[in-house]
Amino acid sequence: MHDKETSRKEKISPAFAARLARLRPGQTIRAMVLLRGNDTEKRTTRRQSRVERKAAIKAKRQAAAAALHDIDGILKDLGGERLADHPDALGSIPIETTAEGIDALAESDQVTAILEDQAIHPAFK
Repeated sequence: MHDKETSRKEKISPAFAARLARLRPGQTIRAMVLLRGNDTEKRTTRRQSRVERKAAIKAKRQAAAAALHDIDGILKDLGGERLADHPDALGSIPIETTAEGIDALAESDQVTAILEDQAIHPAFK
């Protein structure tokens, strides 16, 4: 078993953890939660066909969706919300919650990582 600090270090980057520590109590932040997916999926080095890719995406979404009940409970208890109805093709879901909510999500076995939701800007204009 992992203790709380080990789990947090494994699932939240040091830079994101530092930003969370600076939040005021009750202040919310947006994040992307990567949900535990289908751990039994086949890995291959060859390029998948379109049908295989669609099936893999569907399986990933279904496996991630199974975790949503637990995620919703954590978010409800700690003043957060899901910002999408369904996981994306990579099994992640955007959320908004407090630092305490991020910590609780990091403790969940349903979560593999939590990334700060950041704007993407082009390198060159």
